[in-house]
Amino acid sequence: MLLRTVIFAAFVALLATQIPALITSQEVAAPAISSVDAVAPKPQLVASANGRVRLQADSRGHFNGSFRINGRPVDGVIDTGASMVAINESTARKLGFTGNGLDFRYTVTTANGTTDGAHVVLDRIEIGSVRVKDVDAMVMRDKALSGTLVGMSFLKKLKSYQAEDGSLTLNQ
Repeated sequence: MLLRTVIFAAFVALLATQIPALITSQEVAAPAISSVDAVAPKPQLVASANGRVRLQADSRGHFNGSFRINGRPVDGVIDTGASMVAINESTARKLGFTGNGLDFRYTVTTANGTTDGAHVVLDRIEIGSVRVKDVDAMVMRDKALSGTLVGMSFLKKLKSYQAEDGSLTLNQ
């Protein structure tokens, strides 16, 4: 009987120490960019051919592009510091994600603080002749993100990408 009690107590202690870690693992790092910076100025597409796109940096050094997400036009900023593509609620609705279908259960940490986020999978993201399918993204509340950030969940599906001499080349 004593052995059962000790085993039960050890199991409860183990759960007590692991549950906070499980909850914390639900947090998702978001891009370190302010919502003001997320407004994409005029996209700077320089060249596009055969699965290769080159973007010119704007005056602030950002790479802006005119993307097609799930077939819809969306201007965005490429952000290599963002682990995932980040879109706001309004953009998500335009892409076909309804408010009822968005489960804002994740805590997303940004440069502006924390906010709620909903995980979605985008059917495809296109820019010029580069096309990527099944891209993970986080939807954030409009007040937390004013534009679209194209992060590593898109970039890591490419063959390569390279920033050099004020331009960014994406290779499919």
